[in-house]
Amino acid sequence: MCLAIPVRIIEKKDDETATVELSGVRHQVSLALVDGVAVGDYVIVHVGYALSKLDPAEAEATLATMRAAGLTGEATEARS
Repeated sequence: MCLAIPVRIIEKKDDETATVELSGVRHQVSLALVDGVAVGDYVIVHVGYALSKLDPAEAEATLATMRAAGLTGEATEARS
């Protein structure tokens, strides 16, 4: 089974590398497989590679579902 998750780009290092964030966790990813992404865009990431740019509304809907299911740190913190 594969899991690709939507994350937001918070910093571009260059055309090939970016920092993304999900639930306060930051990670370096490769942008080698996508074109035309900018800071603030959402991308789908799997094993360290951004696979595609994602519509912001679709990303937010997916993240809301993940939070409701307790699959992100945000939902866990809200229950504590």
